[in-house]
Amino acid sequence: ALAFFDVETPFLLPAMMIAGILGGMAWAAIPAFLRTRCNTNEILTSLMLVYIGILILSFLIHGPWKAPDSYNFPESRLFHDAALVPILLEGTRLHIGWLIALAIAFAGWVLISRHIIGFQVKVIGGAPLAARFAGFKENTIVWLTLMISGGTAGLAGTIEVAGPIGQIVPVISPGYGFTAIIVAFVGRLHPIGVIFSGTLMSLTYLGGDALQIEMNLPNAVTGVFQGMLLFFLLATDILIKYRVVFGKLQVVPSQVVR
Repeated sequence: ALAFFDVETPFLLPAMMIAGILGGMAWAAIPAFLRTRCNTNEILTSLMLVYIGILILSFLIHGPWKAPDSYNFPESRLFHDAALVPILLEGTRLHIGWLIALAIAFAGWVLISRHIIGFQVKVIGGAPLAARFAGFKENTIVWLTLMISGGTAGLAGTIEVAGPIGQIVPVISPGYGFTAIIVAFVGRLHPIGVIFSGTLMSLTYLGGDALQIEMNLPNAVTGVFQGMLLFFLLATDILIKYRVVFGKLQVVPSQVVR
């Protein structure tokens, strides 16, 4: 959008989305390489890369990508209409990215529930030893899942800046990446369930903004509510799977078999 700032073409937005997907895949290749080559935890490496990405974005938005007429504010130029996602309902912020998210969620459900790759992902994630015994290629599945995840994340970032924001700023997301962890667990780790849990989390953000305006409550209320929601959900799972017994622990002596 910035490189072709003066170009009015309908191919600009699709090119931006493709670039976002490729950029997300390239970024996800870092934890994938570290996981398959160095056996590092992909969750930790991807979380640490978040801070590196924020610093890189801050450098670019304060330097090469900074708008010449921004009056010393760290922001890029406003995108042209050709670089903005179409709005579905006039007068609202609902744009075509919502339909893209639904399509990706449905495709994820088909991949996980109706394809052999999804079965391999479940087995490798739940029983790695059984996956090795069955001959599943763990490294291939790790690369595939991280490439898909990185591509969709890059597409989401492209739609975010090409949507209501309409430009690149230092803080694009108020914490959507970390909230996605809560969305996944509340949605019961199901591609269709995350649609409803994501809608619920978006309502908490809107409700948090309303509480700040109407009741002068701090912004941390949203994070507290989301954290409590995840805590009680996981606590419920534990209480369902395990039975709490009060009393003294009885130690049964082991018998040596001769």
